[in-house]
Amino acid sequence: MVGYDPRADGRNISNFEVAVAGSVSGLVTRALISPLDVIKIRFQLQIERLSRRDPSAKYYGILQAGRQILQEEGPTAFWKGHIPAQLLSIGYGAVQFLSFELLTELVHRASVRDARDFSVHFVCGGLSACVATLAVHPVDVLRTRFAAQGEPRVYKTLRDAVMTMYRTEGPLVFYKGLNPTLIAIFPYAGFQFSFYSSLKHAYEWAVPSEGKKNGNFRNLLCGSGAGVISKTLTYPLDLFKKRLQVGGFEQARASFGQVRRYKGLLDCAQQVLQEEGAQGFFKGLSPSLLKAALSTGFVFFWYELFCNLFHHMKKADS
Repeated sequence: MVGYDPRADGRNISNFEVAVAGSVSGLVTRALISPLDVIKIRFQLQIERLSRRDPSAKYYGILQAGRQILQEEGPTAFWKGHIPAQLLSIGYGAVQFLSFELLTELVHRASVRDARDFSVHFVCGGLSACVATLAVHPVDVLRTRFAAQGEPRVYKTLRDAVMTMYRTEGPLVFYKGLNPTLIAIFPYAGFQFSFYSSLKHAYEWAVPSEGKKNGNFRNLLCGSGAGVISKTLTYPLDLFKKRLQVGGFEQARASFGQVRRYKGLLDCAQQVLQEEGAQGFFKGLSPSLLKAALSTGFVFFWYELFCNLFHHMKKADS
């Protein structure tokens, strides 16, 4: 069970084990879905239409983008920025799941509402994601810069990136895109947790009793569904975040096509709407939905798996 459940007190795992389960789930998931993340970021940052009919478009489809990145940059390009991405996933997973457990338990202890309610999971999920985002946002900026750069590389190593960005753009560069990130992450994570719980209840109601034995498949399926719904509802804000995070990084984007400078969230939204139309808000949605389905499904799958593993280990020792 994700979140505090008064009916499942017997699970009895510590806060440390919750954080470890969140970290490991993030680590494994990130390694598996990194190629889709790189393609999604390239799509989001492309000014030109994602269409083969636009001769100036560098990328226009998932398979085409995959082939082109492979030809031009080699297979390692799909794991560009993987070290900061892993640091992001490990830290984010630990803080998010631990915060969610503590917040839902706090709601239950305060007797405000049922800790399993959709609204409680939405608010607690959103708040836990905001806490995790504040903790790891600098790493997210580094990951985006690494994934966005072409060849020759502007940043050779993680240390080189940190020193160069700090020297040329100042300390606030590590919090570029924070406002749209927080605005986007609250509903996105809130919907993830609340829809995951709701879909699990729907699964229990819809699937015959003999089909309920495989809880791991249920967790994977419901997590994937929650990821797709959440990403679709909040996608434009994710695009704005990526555009703002590469501000001041235009020279490394020159080989990918047109580049733009944005003064802030509203200016970014206005420019995208004027130059790329309403469909510009959903550039990269296809790989993003595929990534969301896999990543959210895997995160909840691995998290529940490791929590159950810790629980069974404790039972065996007692």
